[in-house]
Amino acid sequence: MEELDPLAASRTGASAERPLRTYSERAIWIGISGLSVLVAGLVAALAVFPQALRVEGLDVSALPRFHAILNGTTVALLTCGYLAIRRGRRTTHLRLMSLSFALSCLFLLSYVLYHSTAPKVSFGGVGWTRPAYFFILITHISLAPVLVPLVLFTLTRAIRGEFPKHRRLARWTFPVWMYVAATGVLVYLMMAPYYPT
Repeated sequence: MEELDPLAASRTGASAERPLRTYSERAIWIGISGLSVLVAGLVAALAVFPQALRVEGLDVSALPRFHAILNGTTVALLTCGYLAIRRGRRTTHLRLMSLSFALSCLFLLSYVLYHSTAPKVSFGGVGWTRPAYFFILITHISLAPVLVPLVLFTLTRAIRGEFPKHRRLARWTFPVWMYVAATGVLVYLMMAPYYPT
């Protein structure tokens, strides 16, 4: 496969962007792994240093509900995307999964904003709800960083037209993505009484 020379492209006035297909497998692995580590590190840093990037006067109290809406919408879109591909509707599947990816990116940005600004809120439930909440939370938190490279690799395989690899990865990505998004809604619903009003 021919590699593009960005300098030659700029000299001729052509776009210097390289199609994703022209990148080597190694470059894709390094890029996705690096981005995944960066995202996981940023989220971990916010857990250790909450309010590290606090912006005075910024009201983020509505963001947990917004996050639940994003996650719930993602669950609906993923379900519709799955049904679309099962029915052979590739264009619809592509649009729905692209929108799911965009909402997940928006969620990540909003999540970072919220946790870098808002004070920490603790779960106050007692009885059976306490272990149930922590089980849901721990599995949600454990799978979320795994989801980042899974989604990126699955998306990359589709963009590169490597559909057998895309399908194999999607068998793992879809249930993990559904679980993380759905448990995000559950965590919000269980925490809702304890958020400051």
